[in-house]
Amino acid sequence: MKPTNRTPRVIIIGGGFGGLEAAKRLKNNPVNVTLIDRKNHHTFQPLLYQVATAVLSPGQIASPIRRILRKAKNVEVLLGEVTGLDLENKKVVLQDEETVAFDYLIVAAGARHSYFGHDDWEDDAPGLKTVEDALEIRRRVLLAFELAEREAIQTGKHDPLNFVVIGGGATGVELAGAIAGIAKQALAKDFKAIDTREAKVTLFEGSDRVLGTFDDRLSDHAKRDLEELGVNVRLNSFVTDIRPGEVKVGDEWIDASVVLWATGVAASPVGKMLGAETDKAGRVLVEDDLTLKNTADVFVIGDMAHVEEENGELVPGVAPAAIQMARSAVANILRDLKNENRLPFKYEDKGSMATIGRNKAIFEFGRFKMSGFFAWLAWLVVHIITLIGFRNRLLVLTEWVWAYFTREHTARLITGDAEELQDALRFLSVHHGRGEKPEPRSTSNAESQED
Repeated sequence: MKPTNRTPRVIIIGGGFGGLEAAKRLKNNPVNVTLIDRKNHHTFQPLLYQVATAVLSPGQIASPIRRILRKAKNVEVLLGEVTGLDLENKKVVLQDEETVAFDYLIVAAGARHSYFGHDDWEDDAPGLKTVEDALEIRRRVLLAFELAEREAIQTGKHDPLNFVVIGGGATGVELAGAIAGIAKQALAKDFKAIDTREAKVTLFEGSDRVLGTFDDRLSDHAKRDLEELGVNVRLNSFVTDIRPGEVKVGDEWIDASVVLWATGVAASPVGKMLGAETDKAGRVLVEDDLTLKNTADVFVIGDMAHVEEENGELVPGVAPAAIQMARSAVANILRDLKNENRLPFKYEDKGSMATIGRNKAIFEFGRFKMSGFFAWLAWLVVHIITLIGFRNRLLVLTEWVWAYFTREHTARLITGDAEELQDALRFLSVHHGRGEKPEPRSTSNAESQED
């Protein structure tokens, strides 16, 4: 029980799906809430790949957290990075040793891509978790075409364009399908010296099928859809090394204009600050009410939580699961304040879907399975509905309608100053010995959000 002579303070770490849902659920309740995040915006991650492939702009899938929560009088937003947790004294430690006290703590810091002990691969094979990641991928993909065009104009020929995507989960499939789509359609009429339709897209997956969490038949259907788009799908293929412009599969080195990482997930390092037991991916093992063992005031939700269903399966790291966990954590905090017993978290599977390309998607909900155009249409509707903000929904819908009928992508901007662009061009050309790999440059958050 919490003291009745003052208003309890709830600290939420992370403004993703789980953290934002928790803040919204605590709105106008008898608690003071502080949401802490390193970014000032919430990103709709399921559509990040469309920013990476120039369909959408960042501002269409991201919204300022303050704006989302502006009507919540009891919720404040703190821009900052958590550097430590003092659970004994109930304090969150920020940069410069600043601290924020709490009565309840909800940790929803999300996850990043994991390189399975090869973090040095990240420079050559970026993953896709943030707006900055998406902009860097878009930059590399578009620059690859620009570099080929420049080489063709200057020499009359160019090195083959080969885009490599590592990982056959939803992100990998969506990236591969989208890159193939822009090469075959959106860019085909814009370049004079090269034929973008000749660009190759190769998807490497270590298991025996793509989208392994789906039914076998849907997985096979997705593979066929990818191949119809021109994607070379290589199953049972483990990437064992990556260096600028090349990936190694078994004993074979394969040239690659751009390499993208879409496999492996590791929970946020904030999980280790809790001092609790974690699994191999860094997810924190929690009790049935999502709290730490012997620490009833600290909840861990979303991608950071290791939660098993009744059948022993791990609750997937998807947005609906994070939202459900947030609702459960908030409900139990409010039960505490009413001196009521807590209830255990129970996951309700809302189904899974993935899009492969234009008119191509798969959808699975229990025994109900669907693929093709109607699955693709369902995917569109669900994502429009779940986007935050009417303005974003309208903008995204408008872009999708325009792209569907014109096959044009309107967000094909390569951002950065001239010096940065030259660095990027040298980076992309290094695999054929045309330059030296430059030192990586960081892109400011301000620049990323303005694009």
